[in-house]
Amino acid sequence: MSLLEVQELEVAFTTETRQELSVVDGVSFSIQTGRNLGIVGESGCGKSVTALSLLRLLPQPAGKIVSGSVLWRGEDLLSRSSEEMRSVRGNEIGMIFQEPMNALNPAFTIGKQIDEVFLTHLGMNLVDARYQTLNMLKKVGIPEPGIRADEYPHQLSGGMRQRVMIAMALACEPELIIADEPTTALDVTIQAQVLQLISELQKKSQASLLLITHDLGVVAQTCDDVAVMYAGRIVERAPMPKLFNSPKHAYTKGLLSSIPSMQEPTQKKLPVIRGMVPALADLNDGCRFASRSEQHHEAKWLEERPAFIEVEKDHWVEACPGCVER
Repeated sequence: MSLLEVQELEVAFTTETRQELSVVDGVSFSIQTGRNLGIVGESGCGKSVTALSLLRLLPQPAGKIVSGSVLWRGEDLLSRSSEEMRSVRGNEIGMIFQEPMNALNPAFTIGKQIDEVFLTHLGMNLVDARYQTLNMLKKVGIPEPGIRADEYPHQLSGGMRQRVMIAMALACEPELIIADEPTTALDVTIQAQVLQLISELQKKSQASLLLITHDLGVVAQTCDDVAVMYAGRIVERAPMPKLFNSPKHAYTKGLLSSIPSMQEPTQKKLPVIRGMVPALADLNDGCRFASRSEQHHEAKWLEERPAFIEVEKDHWVEACPGCVER
């Protein structure tokens, strides 16, 4: 049995004009115990919304899960009560949010916010909770944890705030960690440190990882499996080596070809994927990559959703004739 299995998830947002737009459209994937899955794609393709949906943290009242299921150890999280979901978040599934300055409460010290995890989920008293908080701050590499615990989020650097988020996410040793763009707005050196920290702590706790990112280099270093997302859909899914060595979908090929190579001359211009991800109101029912593809797409391919097929063992792709060579 999969640790997490998402089946045909559809998420919609209601606009100010009361128009309902699909943000995540029929997304399916699974995560096995001890394995890492990376979901990659450009900004606006639905990665973060997918992650928030798993823990039912969509902004209200605009966002809603229209259909599908999120099976956590065989039980559907979408059917659980709000109280039951509070016991899952942070305890069974930990989440590292994209922007720690927004995720952390500016009115409370970081020590108090981490204390709350132990008080809520493990029923500790305040003395024991603070002991564990200082221990977690030490684990994530924050110096002088006794002093830092009494500081507020604005008094910490971006890298420090992200380490606090990691400490909160891993405090209860969850079975699954969801990391949503965990290195956003950090400089390259700090990015590497944060990713290394997540990897080390995750391996020690033997947790699975769902990594949301646009950085294929990070995926190559961190993940066992990869799902490529575009315009609300997963267009390709495969084990990491297969996807990098033998991509099938035109969008995946475009992403991989745009990665700088140490072997190529630095003066060589990198290929780019023309255009932008279409607006939600402009999405068609068929192939959504058609407007950016180099290949001609017949009109019928824009009207009917391509089948998601297994082209090789464990290698799945949205089989639009204009995007996949058969």
